[in-house]
Amino acid sequence: MTSVEVGRQGDVAGQARRGLIGGILAGIVFAMFEMIAAVVLMGPPAFFMPLRMIGAIVLGPAALEPAYPLPVAAMVGMGLHLMNSALYGAVFAVAILVLPRALRQTPGVVLAATAFGVLLWLVNFFVIAPVAGWRWFPEGTNHLVQFVAHAFAYGTLLGAYVARRPAEAEARVQVASPPL
Repeated sequence: MTSVEVGRQGDVAGQARRGLIGGILAGIVFAMFEMIAAVVLMGPPAFFMPLRMIGAIVLGPAALEPAYPLPVAAMVGMGLHLMNSALYGAVFAVAILVLPRALRQTPGVVLAATAFGVLLWLVNFFVIAPVAGWRWFPEGTNHLVQFVAHAFAYGTLLGAYVARRPAEAEARVQVASPPL
């Protein structure tokens, strides 16, 4: 097992970059999971509903209506979703640096990221959304789907990416270094 390290010089920016990339990758999987779940639960016309819901944060509740231009709602929704996914990933990757080294082993990082995903769901849906007036999030979604999406499609994948990246970089450095 490897431990998440920042590098010899305390490269917090490198750790944030790992989280940013991991957040984007996990965010893409998350969005795909949400869109497939929407089709399974509500039928093919609901495929873009998750992106409409996210886009409605910026565009207003009208973006939820079928008459609202889908390309606009979907592009705004995906853009906002990926920005949030990247930001949350970077925050997580830097935040785990305060954990004791023993907890920064791969299983600990993956478990922490999974819990982080659940925390994001709870805070975003049940604290921020009601205060901001985005009632379509807590009222218009399946809570089991949201739990699975946030915990596993986002959190677990983010943790797996953040936990494995330093080990790969370390292996490249060892291969590239000439023997003494």
